[in-house]
Amino acid sequence: MTTRQAQLASANVTTVRLNPSDSVSLDTGALVVGIHSGPDGPSTAPGAGDLDEALGGTLAAALGALGATGKPGEISKIPTFGALPAPLVVAVGLGEAPSGDYDPETLRRAAGVAVRALAGTPRAALALPAVTAEQAQAVALGGLLGAYAFTRFRTVGEQPAPVEELTVLTSAAGAADAVKRAEVLAKSVSLVRDLVNSPPSDLWPARFAEIAEQSAKEAGLTVEVLDEEALREGGYGGIVAVGQGSANPPRLVRLAYSHPEATSTLAFVGKGITFDSGGLSLKPSASMDWMKSDMGGAGAVFGALLGVAGLGLRVNVVGYLCLAENMPSGTAQRPSDVFTSLSGKTVEVLDTDAEGRLVLIDGITRAGRDNPDVIIDVATLTGAQIVALGWRTAGVMSNDDVLRAEVVETAVGEGEGAWGMPLPEELRKGLDSPVADIANLQPERWGSMLAAGIFLREFVPEGVRWAHIDMAGPAFNKGEPHGYTPKGGTGAITRTLVGIAERYAR
Repeated sequence: MTTRQAQLASANVTTVRLNPSDSVSLDTGALVVGIHSGPDGPSTAPGAGDLDEALGGTLAAALGALGATGKPGEISKIPTFGALPAPLVVAVGLGEAPSGDYDPETLRRAAGVAVRALAGTPRAALALPAVTAEQAQAVALGGLLGAYAFTRFRTVGEQPAPVEELTVLTSAAGAADAVKRAEVLAKSVSLVRDLVNSPPSDLWPARFAEIAEQSAKEAGLTVEVLDEEALREGGYGGIVAVGQGSANPPRLVRLAYSHPEATSTLAFVGKGITFDSGGLSLKPSASMDWMKSDMGGAGAVFGALLGVAGLGLRVNVVGYLCLAENMPSGTAQRPSDVFTSLSGKTVEVLDTDAEGRLVLIDGITRAGRDNPDVIIDVATLTGAQIVALGWRTAGVMSNDDVLRAEVVETAVGEGEGAWGMPLPEELRKGLDSPVADIANLQPERWGSMLAAGIFLREFVPEGVRWAHIDMAGPAFNKGEPHGYTPKGGTGAITRTLVGIAERYAR
């Protein structure tokens, strides 16, 4: 791994270990416990019992005196004044006590917000509810993702270092394997966050391909990279058309993971626009400053392939990173241009800012040649997704109702918001072109997220189950950090793709 590439591997800054002992005797910098809200004030959650006993049963009362309510994500800090080896107790709100098992996402978010609040503390212990292996995994994953920080370009002022070591207090059977999965996922998600956060001056198509090639080989994946000449000669008209306006030429990266006992093959296709100016259909500047995130789909596919390899799943997975930079210049594609895609279909480009779908159709066509059971494409595709579903919920479209439900169920189970959306047939007519087989967008704004899905469906090989995930909003958090999600790149849908691979591996 080169020095430059190593700077992208933020997931390595935090390690996790398990400790089945009581929280009171643990020598650590801070001890995190959970508290619940209730009509009589805050109450302690499982995992905090030993601590409360050591403090004479006064923990809940002390927190109540500080104004703590136990609402989700609330943080309260109490010094122990030498009563415990840990000098600080951090109480994080879990909301009302559940009537049954804890929701893993509640634990993930609580661990994440607590660890984020402890930046500058080298070591911390998480005494949150972790009675089962699933709960231990949720606590570990939330803590690891909450410890993420992108500080690569910081040179002025001291930044609090993320927590370097986390201890998860649990004696649950199977916790070691569950926490290992959390570490693999956190490493993949953090790498994707690093890529999304990298400025376009530091991550262009060839550079992304270089990182993917090296990391993939180290993970035992097979790699193939097509440069601009190979793309042109191979007939990848969409990728070539989008990338032709940039001084940084496009790339297509194929990553493949195989298992000798696999019975299913999945293909993941990711949109990788390393910067999207809109091309000649130039975006307004207010919509352009965060377009370094327009490669989030390719990032998620890349991270997922590394995660699948790290877990050794019994499934075959092929990933395609469709990489280009969409820039205006004398060589850029023009509105009203027509190109021939890899499928042989011709496309009229009405708007050069609807470019993501143009690179994806070549990736989808190429993925079909691998004879997969399922193709799933992932993209920061439309602003209409944000209008319809907001910043945290991805839209899922499919040519198969069962597959769409599987993707949504998997995403929600992994704590990633997703909602199934239709592909109304009446929208297809809006994509008709008078000069080509199809236009790249419909003239009306209404239903444009769905129309983009219908456009992609036209290029899915016949008989192949396909799903499209539009995550324009979830890929990049423009607001304040929340739970285990930082400001900036989120690594969204990486965990969903790994979860889908696990589903088919079973």
